[in-house]
Amino acid sequence: MDLQKFFEAHRRVAVAFSGGVDSAYLLYTAKNYAETVRAYYVKSAFQPEFEFNDAARLARELGVELSIIEIEVLNNQTITNNPQNRCYFCKQIIFSEIIKRASADGFMYLLDGTNASDDADDRPGMKALKELNVLSPLRETGLTKMEIRRLSHEAGLFTWDKPSYACLATRIPVGCKITNERLVVIEQSENFMMSLGFKNFRVRLMENSAGKNLNKKPIAKIEITKAQVPLLLQHYEEINSKLKMDFDKVLLDLEMRNE
Repeated sequence: MDLQKFFEAHRRVAVAFSGGVDSAYLLYTAKNYAETVRAYYVKSAFQPEFEFNDAARLARELGVELSIIEIEVLNNQTITNNPQNRCYFCKQIIFSEIIKRASADGFMYLLDGTNASDDADDRPGMKALKELNVLSPLRETGLTKMEIRRLSHEAGLFTWDKPSYACLATRIPVGCKITNERLVVIEQSENFMMSLGFKNFRVRLMENSAGKNLNKKPIAKIEITKAQVPLLLQHYEEINSKLKMDFDKVLLDLEMRNE
């Protein structure tokens, strides 16, 4: 089955829209092939502002109505305790709310952008999607991330070369308390590095020798690709100075990210 046939069988669809490469292409194909489509974006402390801006821009360019749902994920203690399967509980809350809103708007099917490259064994959140009967057309039709980027480029979507971006909570190690203050610091640090030209990178929080003492500054671990090492050296002093306003130390992970 290809996407056109999928939408021939699912005429009115709601799309869980993050503004990333996969959900952007899914929304594009839904706009082209489905009878009616609406995008649903969830705003929470886990999503950086640029993701919302990208989602709003693409929905506007495609002429798709965008519904915004605000969820206070930090009110859930199970999530803030940050267990190994935190993503499962988070997806349960977020997608249950989208389903509720989409159903009230008259949509029977909720779709998400999971693709054929995503490893179900490594993603607790996919279990939640299955339990909630969320459909993943890109995965069902065998489209990989590389193919989705190529097709997005051909379609003229500005998201085609956008780096993959997991939510801010993934920057905090399992078992380490998730707080709004920590999420804000991470977002500000990554925004600063993006302003210097970094793209495929992460600023991860590490607990320091004080363990789980929230009153002591954490440690920042920067992950970049090998190709961005010259850029890091060029801006070394700026990065170190900026991040040490919020972190006790700034470290570089020598296990470079994949290009």
